[in-house]
Amino acid sequence: MDKNTIIGLSLIGLILVGFSIYNSPSDAEIEALNKQRDSIATVELKQKQLAQKSTINASAIAIANVTDSAKAEIAKTNLGSFYASASGENKVTTLENEVLRLGIANKGGRIVYCELKKYKTHDKKTLQLIDKDSSSFGLHFVAESRNIHTDSLYFKPTLSGSKLTMRLEVSANQYIDYEYSLTPNDYLVGFNVSLVGMQNIIATSASKINLKWTQKTINQEKNKENEGNVTSVFYQFADDKVDNLSETSDAKELLPQKVKWVSFKQQYFSQILVNNAGFETPEVESNRISDSSKYTKSLSASLAMPYNHTVAVSYPMQMYMGPNHFKTLASHNLGLEKEINLGWGIIGWVNKYLVINLFKVFTSWGLSMGIVILLMTLSIKLLLSPLTFKAYLSSAKMKLLKPEMDAINAKFADADPLKKQQETMSLYKQAGVNPLGGCVPMLLQLPILLAMFRFFPTAIELRQQGFLWADDLSSYDSIATLPFTIPLYGNHVSLFTLLMTASTIIYTRMNSGQFGGNAQMEQMKWMMYLMPLIFCVSLNSYASGLSYYYFIANMLTFSIQYLMQFTVDDKKLHAQLQENKTKPIKKSRFAERLEQMQKQQQAIKGQQKQIKKK
Repeated sequence: MDKNTIIGLSLIGLILVGFSIYNSPSDAEIEALNKQRDSIATVELKQKQLAQKSTINASAIAIANVTDSAKAEIAKTNLGSFYASASGENKVTTLENEVLRLGIANKGGRIVYCELKKYKTHDKKTLQLIDKDSSSFGLHFVAESRNIHTDSLYFKPTLSGSKLTMRLEVSANQYIDYEYSLTPNDYLVGFNVSLVGMQNIIATSASKINLKWTQKTINQEKNKENEGNVTSVFYQFADDKVDNLSETSDAKELLPQKVKWVSFKQQYFSQILVNNAGFETPEVESNRISDSSKYTKSLSASLAMPYNHTVAVSYPMQMYMGPNHFKTLASHNLGLEKEINLGWGIIGWVNKYLVINLFKVFTSWGLSMGIVILLMTLSIKLLLSPLTFKAYLSSAKMKLLKPEMDAINAKFADADPLKKQQETMSLYKQAGVNPLGGCVPMLLQLPILLAMFRFFPTAIELRQQGFLWADDLSSYDSIATLPFTIPLYGNHVSLFTLLMTASTIIYTRMNSGQFGGNAQMEQMKWMMYLMPLIFCVSLNSYASGLSYYYFIANMLTFSIQYLMQFTVDDKKLHAQLQENKTKPIKKSRFAERLEQMQKQQQAIKGQQKQIKKK
């Protein structure tokens, strides 16, 4: 390329660039063009959506037309004679009295709402035992080679006063009825299941009708963890024995015999299904729900009832939906109160015949629960005062003998422990002192202490009743919340528990004199110091009413012992002990046998030493 060619091509390039710049659109023209393009795109999108909608509507219309035309046939195929109940209006009928409000749904004919009018949740909201999402309840059986579940079918309600009939109808002469009835001011619901004209519909091979019941228990209390730990399935066998699935772990069990009732028991409320004729082959299950703030556990029961294929079969039952109040449960004479764990053996008797009745008397006076507990503690302490006096007297004797005990320990420090023990027992016998005299009265008081341990966490009367700084005596009191959680202790500080612990340690310190003298007694003393610390940890999240009771009991014990000091003259008591040493010792047969055994044991040890020397 020569010089002229290069200049020519450059000029052509400049002309093209200038032409493109001259003909390029302005900013206003570009904006207008973009708007035009957006408008076109919007129109195209709307046209596309309309086309898709038309296609969907056409498909829906086609499906609806197919469903409408085939609906009856599909229902007949799946449900047989029950096909007409596959659809209906899902309304809820209300049945209520002074204490209960029930909502019974057409679908399933079951209770989908249960409100206890006289109680509230821990945060003062309406207390519901059941809501629409928490339960299922229905009969399961085989009819015309089809599995029928009544909880998915529609019943027709008929309300007459306090009685509601829910009918699952096949024909005018073939139906299943659920009859619910209420009596004034009662938590017990009458519940009757009737099968009429079903003998040719239910499979001839079927000898039983299964009733399946599941419930997710709704959290009602402040301490959800504690509530879950006492929630489970309880049941009473035909022989009246009451048992339950584990309350602290998941469990499933096929029970070995009939049961009269099954209870979905929570901390303070229960739903109990009662059948005096008994449920056969019961299978029950309990599982904790950890991923929900609303529910604590999932409980279920599969219960069988015999079916004899007669024209009319009736299953009279009852439902209890209410508080775990001992007297209320016992008033129905159905053994329902046995689900409340008052303790085994003598502990249960103390609660049943003493504590509950005493508590009822004081609560009837209309006093605050804190004062009621104070009066109960005072009454029980006065009742036990003779035993307390014996324990104090024994402690005083042991203190007076302590110098002589110390002398024996020093004298036989390097000797055979058996000799020191014999010398010690000889001193006790001469002085007329029983080394266990202080322990035995305390052991006799132990059933009452354990009875209280069982009573307070189950006493619904304490629920949401405040006293001093505690806002709920049925739950823990908290004066401080920790920024961390201590294992077994929790993340809060209970003042009543601290007061109980401190007073117990002081009480132990006051009576430590009777634990001196030998290694075994010293070990017992340290055990007595250790126990309050264990209780401090374990009771921190327990009912504050219990810690308050133990604290008041300790304070009253201090007062009683202080008064007893004026009734016991140490000088006279010491003189009596010295006088006893001059009197011949009366040995009981047991003491004589014990002495003979000690001599035999000592002789055997002597023989063993001689053998070793040889």
